[in-house]
Amino acid sequence: MSETTDLNELYSIIEKTAQVVDVTSSREKVWPILNAYKEFVGNSVISFRASTGSSAEDLDCRFTMLPKGFDPYARALEHDLTPKTDHPVGSLLKEVHENLPITSCGVDFGVAGGFTKTWSFPSAQNLVKVDDLAKLPSIPEGVAANLDFFKKWGIADMVSTVGIDYSKRTMNLYFGGGVGDRVPAEVFEEKGVRAILGELGLAEPSAELLRFCERSFVIYVTLSWDSPEINRFTYSVMTPEPLGLPIDLAPTFDRLIRNAPYDTTGRNYVYGIASTPKGEYHKIASYYQWQKRVENLLRSDS
Repeated sequence: MSETTDLNELYSIIEKTAQVVDVTSSREKVWPILNAYKEFVGNSVISFRASTGSSAEDLDCRFTMLPKGFDPYARALEHDLTPKTDHPVGSLLKEVHENLPITSCGVDFGVAGGFTKTWSFPSAQNLVKVDDLAKLPSIPEGVAANLDFFKKWGIADMVSTVGIDYSKRTMNLYFGGGVGDRVPAEVFEEKGVRAILGELGLAEPSAELLRFCERSFVIYVTLSWDSPEINRFTYSVMTPEPLGLPIDLAPTFDRLIRNAPYDTTGRNYVYGIASTPKGEYHKIASYYQWQKRVENLLRSDS
């Protein structure tokens, strides 16, 4: 099968998946992205993520497991997928890849809005330390400002993913998923959940979130360059049976699970509930193309 046919096939899947969740895919936005990363499409893990939050009007598509040494942001700039900027968000990825034990990476794009994020992954055997992240010149000050928080909850040495959002000028740090590196159980217990969200000034947890946390084992935080505060705290679950989670599924999520235009047999989903100062919202990722070897590091793919 030719490279062009592969991209056409993938775009068809993107378009049909978007329709399932009431989103209109923009060929004008998506095709240049597929073309920019075309040599990686065949070997990437490819997922689609729907949300009830601020991104509910788009469907995110993610390519992960791009090779070590590749700079997905530089490629995005080369293809005019995102504007060049003097903001620290534009220099952070290079610093992450030059100074930390990153072994693979990825990109996110909205099928309606275009290029949004990059992802950087260490190996499951050698996770990143928050101390080392805090030394990077372009890192948000909130990473160092919250170092005591990360240490207090026993997660400061288990960063499994660094995400950079160029459209919103935020970043994510994911914790857990490494070999032998488990987030402490108290982080997911009701007392711990209430303490963490209260300490961060986030919304009081709903009963639904507390039930969900009993199944969760990966977390991530969202920070920006505008404030030292953690502005979002997310709990995540990987499961082959999302319909069995103790949650009320959004109608679009239910349709993505039941009516995806690709075979999901034997594949996991990743479900996340994010807590913000104004309340909670939900996210679900469904995998179109999968590689079993990356399961540990993609447990937080939400």
